[in-house]
Amino acid sequence: MSVSRFEQLKKYLDSQVIGQPDFTKAILIALLADGHLLVEGPPGLAKTRAINALANGLEGEFHRIQFTPDLLPADLTGTDIYRPETGEFVFEKGPLFTTIVLADEINRAPAKVQSALLEAMAERQVTVGKTTYELPELFLVMATQNPLEQEGTYPLPEAQLDRFLMHLNIDYPSAETEIEILRLTRGEALDKQVPKPTPLSQADIFAARKEILSIHLAPELEQYLVDLIIATRQPEKYDEQLAKWISFGASPRATISVDKCARATAWLDGRDFVTPDDIQGVFFNSLRHRILLSYEAEAAGISADQILARILELVAVP
Repeated sequence: MSVSRFEQLKKYLDSQVIGQPDFTKAILIALLADGHLLVEGPPGLAKTRAINALANGLEGEFHRIQFTPDLLPADLTGTDIYRPETGEFVFEKGPLFTTIVLADEINRAPAKVQSALLEAMAERQVTVGKTTYELPELFLVMATQNPLEQEGTYPLPEAQLDRFLMHLNIDYPSAETEIEILRLTRGEALDKQVPKPTPLSQADIFAARKEILSIHLAPELEQYLVDLIIATRQPEKYDEQLAKWISFGASPRATISVDKCARATAWLDGRDFVTPDDIQGVFFNSLRHRILLSYEAEAAGISADQILARILELVAVP
């Protein structure tokens, strides 16, 4: 499978989401690594636009679900509908039965709704009553959270956050970027649309995923990756202060996440081997939602990213 097709898709995403190259690359990495994204940032930063642009570049369907406190699990999964003409119950599929799902403001829905989505993410299936229904083979969820308003929200527990391949933080653009955004918006209002790329087929994506699995990861780098994860669980071996900042470290799912994302990064860069930079480049997005900070760290204003940066400093690079 040629990387050039994905490079074309990346260029299209960058043309639609101005000034967010790391964000658009992370979306492609999630697609190639067969995982899901949690994106946190203020409103109006093109989160919905980004995933919609991805859907335009793929062979498949896109559904956006606005999470609200009155949402029910059946609003996502679908439900059995009684047909009086036949006297039977027929299952009507919900919006989860699609290729790409945007779960907008996931923390505004109660735990039961979040659980329904997370079962679909983890198991690629939906259970309604006693029947289990398989979801499409190509299935990507991007969930968003608004960090500015916490009233009336239901924070995702750590065990549920662990289901996301990556957690991205995005911020406001620079002044120069905002000028480009204005010009793009005016151009679209004048019907000057950026040409859409030829949609990637699902067969292309599955072929790329197989190639990524064969990317070479040297044993020394494999050990380095594991050492980074172990450092979140046993920080006292590296630094006394670090040990006071971490309550719980990352699970083996984090190791798998970093491995997948690093391989996808190498493949997108046209290499058949993983480098330390690949591992370090995906480390923050793969780990920031998987470590639990202590009360001492929160009181001192220490962020997960600061802790992860310290770990990268302490663990020796082979």
